[in-house]
Amino acid sequence: MNEFVCGGGRGLSAKGCSRHDKQLNTYDYLADVPGAIQMTDLVEVQFKNTHKDYYLNSNHLPLQKGDIVAVEGSPGHDIGTVSLTGPLVPLQMSKMKLKADAGTKRVYRLAREVDLEMFQLAKAREEETMIRSRAIAKELGLDMKIGDVEFQGDGNKAIFYYIADQRVDFRQLIKVLAQEFGIRVEMRQIGARQEAGLIGGFGPCGREMCCATWMKNFQTVNTGAARCQDVSLNPQKLAGQCAKLKCCLNYEVSTYTEAAQRLPRRDIHLETEEQTYYYFKADILAGLVSYSADRHQAVNVITLTTEQVDEIIEMNRRGEKPASLNGVQIGEVKPEVVDLAEQDSLTRFDKSKRKKKRRNNRNRDNRNNQPDNQNAN
Repeated sequence: MNEFVCGGGRGLSAKGCSRHDKQLNTYDYLADVPGAIQMTDLVEVQFKNTHKDYYLNSNHLPLQKGDIVAVEGSPGHDIGTVSLTGPLVPLQMSKMKLKADAGTKRVYRLAREVDLEMFQLAKAREEETMIRSRAIAKELGLDMKIGDVEFQGDGNKAIFYYIADQRVDFRQLIKVLAQEFGIRVEMRQIGARQEAGLIGGFGPCGREMCCATWMKNFQTVNTGAARCQDVSLNPQKLAGQCAKLKCCLNYEVSTYTEAAQRLPRRDIHLETEEQTYYYFKADILAGLVSYSADRHQAVNVITLTTEQVDEIIEMNRRGEKPASLNGVQIGEVKPEVVDLAEQDSLTRFDKSKRKKKRRNNRNRDNRNNQPDNQNAN
């Protein structure tokens, strides 16, 4: 792990680490095993954003992570960066559920200076092409949004990533784009979450969005996850930057579901000699349940632990009723609040200075009285 290789213009990385390109980062734990690279000729090559593919190193080039290579395109060639080598590549292919012929395309050579210059010219056209293609799609009246454009390394082909809620007939759009830019056009549909991952940004938690850092597969998120966690069903707070429900709502669902199994049922009431208490709300993780004296609003709300609630329910089943929830002090559990400002007095430094000042005055008086005593003697 002491050997470092260049990360394709993106800084230095350890030999077992791949490029720090967000969710495409893969740690090669077999990097230091002697002869591991020679176990397979397949390599993983990364392109723009989340686009990566697998190629056959038929020329047996000494490739390492971070090497910029020219690979077989359709047609022509493309420029990418090697992101993984060795026996982990077939495992990644099986994980991605790719077909058997996914690694039949070849790696031509290490990228030369001419290839890199052509690649930079092609990349410089992407933003202008995206803006113009959006205008063309609007002129054709297509209900779709072109989110990004990726040019092939030789500039002869471009992939247009688009978002659409319904099926779109873009055959006419392909003809117009091919005539406008003089390239081969390939259309790929992506979802709103994938678009947010391409754009990137920060969430309300202050961290970079999960879809732009590590998340590869997107699971369905529904409002049931918010209800399970007692989250307010406010669309503005539940929706992410993709205008869909936040993916993080699924993170703690299993924890809340397990904790909720320890809570009493909502339709069970607590009977006392004074009145009946109805289920009002619960703190699922803390195991606290609040009951109200009124069925529809908060009246004399009392908070109990789940153990206390189970004890009262068992008493009601036996036909017994406690005199009062307040009377037996089963009620309100008040969490201890620690206020750092109350731990010390705000004038504590003033007191110390005052004591020090008094001590200095006393010493000064003693020194002033000392000559008089000597004269008297």
